[in-house]
Amino acid sequence: MSELYRLLPSVDLILQRVSESGRYAHLPRPLLKDLVNVHLDQLRAAIRGQKLTTSEELQWSALEGPLHAFLDRASRPHFRRVINATGVVVHTNLGRSLLARPAVEAVTEACVHYSNLEFSLDTGQRGSRYAHVEELLCKLTGAEAGLVVNNNAAAVLLMLDTLAKGKEVVVSRGQLVEIGGSFRIPDVMAKSGAVLREVGATNRTHPYDYERAITPETAALLKVHTSNFRIIGFHKEVGLREMVALGEKHGLPVLEDLGSGNLFDFTPYGLDHEPTVQEAVADGAAVVTFSGDKVLGGPQAGIIVGRKEYIDPIKKNPINRALRIDKMTLAALEATLRLYLDPELARREIPTLRMITASAEELRRQASKLVRGLRRALGISANITLLPGASRVGGGAYPERDLPTTLVAVRPQGTDIGVEALRDALLDTDPPLIGRIEHDAFCLDPRTLADAEHALASKVLAKVLAP
Repeated sequence: MSELYRLLPSVDLILQRVSESGRYAHLPRPLLKDLVNVHLDQLRAAIRGQKLTTSEELQWSALEGPLHAFLDRASRPHFRRVINATGVVVHTNLGRSLLARPAVEAVTEACVHYSNLEFSLDTGQRGSRYAHVEELLCKLTGAEAGLVVNNNAAAVLLMLDTLAKGKEVVVSRGQLVEIGGSFRIPDVMAKSGAVLREVGATNRTHPYDYERAITPETAALLKVHTSNFRIIGFHKEVGLREMVALGEKHGLPVLEDLGSGNLFDFTPYGLDHEPTVQEAVADGAAVVTFSGDKVLGGPQAGIIVGRKEYIDPIKKNPINRALRIDKMTLAALEATLRLYLDPELARREIPTLRMITASAEELRRQASKLVRGLRRALGISANITLLPGASRVGGGAYPERDLPTTLVAVRPQGTDIGVEALRDALLDTDPPLIGRIEHDAFCLDPRTLADAEHALASKVLAKVLAP
């Protein structure tokens, strides 16, 4: 065993060999050295465990291949691309919405060049970063003013801290839900300094519930979108227009947290009606908050629009500086909003809208094309068929509505790899392929699998099933 240890190449020798190959020139040398040390520790452990027992196994010709395989795998960034074949369009865990090409180009431009982030090209003096998108937000939503912070939770926090700190805010009990990441409206209200006044029953709230709760300490009425939580059956909610009429009667603003902001009408594409930002503003909400990513299809951001008398003090809140967006988010958001000036252009160019509105016929054609590619790549190592299935919008939007699709079902055959083992093995491919298991098969949904990713999906599946 001692002799085998002595045959192991030194760290310096390995670094010299891999440097000569030029294969890892992109890696910082300290990182490369650390990885080489980790690999040598693994070899020593293999000697101790008698998995390496001969001098031939420790020759450079034998060590080189496993070393490169280890370095390739271990040097990958922790945060990296995956292939989303789950059929969930706004997948919270997989990065939510994909940016449109103009937004990607705008982000690149903002990153590699200086910009007028807070510089007015009209006056040559300091400017406001909000000016780059405020006019667009007002034009698209009908609001008088707007600003953007880093996410919608921050938008709600900032709104309440500014307009209701130390005062009561009336909310229906049925809207006090918890969404992903343990985000709870009552917790955000408490942190903002606003006092929660919940009214009604879990399943039914009436206008008189709000009216009875109004006191001299009331600052606002709040309406909250309940994300993917729904009450089915005997229930009642007070509509925004009714709340606005009640607010006007008592001189109180009505605030609305729409959650996943929506600037596009999906009803012509078979989805149920969801309130848009434009409708909330038109119905009289004083302030509306919503997400910039999710269904809107832009970067992660919290957008606040509404009447100028309420937006101006929100802009001046000192907390706003801690929550503001950076130049990359701003560039992506402006480019995304510009597309919405032409709704049909937005539907074609914004990946989220394009995937949600994809027809069942088009998805079946894409699935059939994917099957042909997979059969060529996998041969007899898998049985590949088409199955009717359902996609989801995700991100808390349209929770009760399935989107019809055609799934590509992959069932390993002639191998010891089962469906669950296949799913797990695909997490370690480059890039990882994320699908779902249905009907005892690993299923890929073409709704979220771009046409350009078909060949890549075939490649990583073949790496696991037909190496």
